Amino acid sequence: MIKASNIEKYYGELQVLKGVDLHIKKSEIVSIVGASGAGKTTLLQILGTLDVATNKTQSDLIINDISVTNLSDKALAKFRNEHIGFIFQFHQLLPEFTALENVCIPAFIKKTARKDAEKRAKELLDFLGLSHRYNHKPNELSGGEQQRVAVARALINNPAIIFADEPSGNLDSESADTLHQLFFDLRDKFGQTFVIVTHNDQLADLADRKLVMVDGLITSIAKTAVL
Repeated sequence: MIKASNIEKYYGELQVLKGVDLHIKKSEIVSIVGASGAGKTTLLQILGTLDVATNKTQSDLIINDISVTNLSDKALAKFRNEHIGFIFQFHQLLPEFTALENVCIPAFIKKTARKDAEKRAKELLDFLGLSHRYNHKPNELSGGEQQRVAVARALINNPAIIFADEPSGNLDSESADTLHQLFFDLRDKFGQTFVIVTHNDQLADLADRKLVMVDGLITSIAKTAVL
């Protein structure tokens, strides 16, 4: 599903990633943990094609059997829209749009017909317990509801992989627990692969594997209990 080799990243003189190798299987839930500054988010952004390795010509990133390293910007944007979903700590919903409209945006970018996009968005919002919130704007939703709308948006194009960066970091403990359970429910229902950067020990330990990063390298890989 994901194969990364020799991923390095520099910001000026600072080397943030020091030759990371990684292999993640289909339908696996993998957590990435480590202290602030260890390189977790930078790695996630490169794996998610939002950033590129500094040593682009000496590294490789294969997602869904496609080497994305040398794709043009246009081809990469299309690949990202069709194959990858993102969930961030702050939901990043557009405040002027309703929950339904926010969920549909990636589908509209993909040029999915409005009728089909809205039908799929409603199915996802229903699955996430938000059937009564279609027409509510973000400021009318609780934090947990906003994050579930963001999850639906990440799923609208049926991506193979979901990348999540501190997805429960801005939620209360009850909403966080609900979101964590949701990831496993989604994996079981839709077969998605999840790569999750988190400081939440409970979520990290629930994953199929926990990767520990220290100073720009993965230093240990722990098999954890599956929920």
